[in-house]
Amino acid sequence: MRQVRKNQNRQPNKSRLTVAPSALMAAHRARSGLRTGKRSRGSTSETGQPFFPTENWYEPTDESSASYRVITQSPGRGYRHAVTSDDVLDRLALLPDWMLQPLDVIQLSRMTRKKGTFPCYGMQWGSTLYLYPIEECLVEYFARPPKPAIYNETKMYGGRWVQLCSGTWQLVWSENALRDFYLNNVLIHELGHLLDDRNTSYTDRERFAEWFALEHGYKASDCATLARRAASRTFRKRHHSK
Repeated sequence: MRQVRKNQNRQPNKSRLTVAPSALMAAHRARSGLRTGKRSRGSTSETGQPFFPTENWYEPTDESSASYRVITQSPGRGYRHAVTSDDVLDRLALLPDWMLQPLDVIQLSRMTRKKGTFPCYGMQWGSTLYLYPIEECLVEYFARPPKPAIYNETKMYGGRWVQLCSGTWQLVWSENALRDFYLNNVLIHELGHLLDDRNTSYTDRERFAEWFALEHGYKASDCATLARRAASRTFRKRHHSK
């Protein structure tokens, strides 16, 4: 577990309970902001209700708290985490303090058999962001063609779609592309949900989170890449001029 202190007066004090979010949905919906997972491959349970993975609930601290921590669980057999705790901390350190103020926990979650039925990349619940592991081989399988939005978005980060003869689809990731996707899309998308205190409908909240991830994830990372390339070109010019 890694913890980052945003000021020197913070003394974290959390209670933790392992529950299915649906069991506490009525009690916690208003104050916890339970949201469906980012890019769910399956969005409903057998009962037809929205599916929420069984997760650890971390009681939010009061609003004056100013630190967050990263908790890493074992990813589960056949799975791996897309990012490390250090990756997450380094990425969040690039954001302004006000964006991190409501954040208490980032959990790199374990994949279980039940979660594997309705896998997703990430989820926001209360003041916690959950990032889910991916297949160890870095290849995801889909039983139906991807929606255009998912197809285009994953390609933006380097995901490669392959249609198989059986009618199924593969989404193939490289190490760097997957890391970029999680740090600059999934993580920032879920943070956008946490910061969204205006929208209430699912559609409006998703629209805001997508915009937030584009502005503060994809575009920010693209600007950083361009800056590094510009610095590299400047360095090479100076080097050759000697």
